[in-house]
Amino acid sequence: MNGYFQRMADRQLQERLNAFGAVLIEGPKWCGKTTTAEQAAASVIKLQDPDKRPQYFAAAETNPSFLLKGDTPHLIDEWQDIPILWDAVRTTVDERGMEGQFILTGSNTVDKSKILHSGNGRISQMEMLPMSLWESKESNGAVSLQALFDDPLMDIEAVSDVSIEQLVFITCRGGWPSTLRLRDDKSKLMVAKNYFRTVCKEDISRVDGVSRDEKLARMILRSYARNISTLAKKTTLLADVSASEEMDCSMDTFSSYVKALEKLFVIQDISAWCPAVRSKEVIRSTPKRTFCDPSIAVAAMQLSPDALTMQLKTFGFLFEQLCIRDLKAYTSDIDTHVNYYHDRYGLEADVVLHLGDGRYALVECKLGSREIEEGAKHLLELKRLIQEHNKTEQQNPIREPDLMLILTGGMYGYRRKDGVYVVPLACLKN
Repeated sequence: MNGYFQRMADRQLQERLNAFGAVLIEGPKWCGKTTTAEQAAASVIKLQDPDKRPQYFAAAETNPSFLLKGDTPHLIDEWQDIPILWDAVRTTVDERGMEGQFILTGSNTVDKSKILHSGNGRISQMEMLPMSLWESKESNGAVSLQALFDDPLMDIEAVSDVSIEQLVFITCRGGWPSTLRLRDDKSKLMVAKNYFRTVCKEDISRVDGVSRDEKLARMILRSYARNISTLAKKTTLLADVSASEEMDCSMDTFSSYVKALEKLFVIQDISAWCPAVRSKEVIRSTPKRTFCDPSIAVAAMQLSPDALTMQLKTFGFLFEQLCIRDLKAYTSDIDTHVNYYHDRYGLEADVVLHLGDGRYALVECKLGSREIEEGAKHLLELKRLIQEHNKTEQQNPIREPDLMLILTGGMYGYRRKDGVYVVPLACLKN
């Protein structure tokens, strides 16, 4: 496939350029940050260009502002290679007093000790993820998430033409933009495998200059993958790593590797939502183990589409990751975020999607139609608990969910009589 695929980040980037002097786009490498930024940029420098890199670094040592010259918006790709540029951009934005001056992109978080000022009010930070199904043109977009929030009583009729087998392949392939121009399936599947290999062999050591063992990095990511979409504790993950091939790994070492993977945006755990409908002791608070894209977990576990088709229970956990990735992409605005809810009584919501204006959705991710009833039961019970709480705690009410949604891998989308929406993931868009 040729040409640029429109991204959710396009609008978000333009809105921030209209409001701030500079915009920082962060996210995992290969997710399309540079390509998206180039659509809005009037001039570009790429700090990892091998022909010009020595010149860029030499200039930064004597006069960092030299690298800021160019038509605006001026894109500085992989800016974190020269951290002093952050303060140079901030100062220049102050001096010019104009919006839309710079776009910065980076594939890993930078050491904050190398930055003098936060950039608050001058540099807006936004995150990109690999492509959602709507962006890769594999969702037909029959159901708008925004429309459901705006009219929670609307009726919908949606039909997905994406089969479970196709969803399995899409999950194994991942949302990496480079796969869209490849023609054969084998080549498409190699991208995520190579991503996993590069992270373990090179990136995990380069991210902060600490030499790390490739084999141990593989084992930690494999343990994460085995526990994907679960509330596995760090001690459980460490025990899994230590038991595998008798790897010698302390908790400090394990935490160091995990922190590096978080800096690379590979691991992106989500935290618990703890409303006051139960006692704090009842609500589980361990982070839910997630990746920026489920294909990394597939690569870590060395699974193939054929193998996953025969292991639908495992694929159910990966499908939840696919849903989380797409939900985050469709609501990638300032102050939006995702949590989960799970208590010791088994009541859960796989995702609690919070919008920046205070509205939120309770979401269950159910691969097959047989699980829909159970998912709806959870969502309705959680809503009932909130209503009961509000009757007795009128001074501190909890907002009732604005939307209850079950995302499925099935064919049909509709609104149930109890108000819960059932939507195939391959029918959803922003």
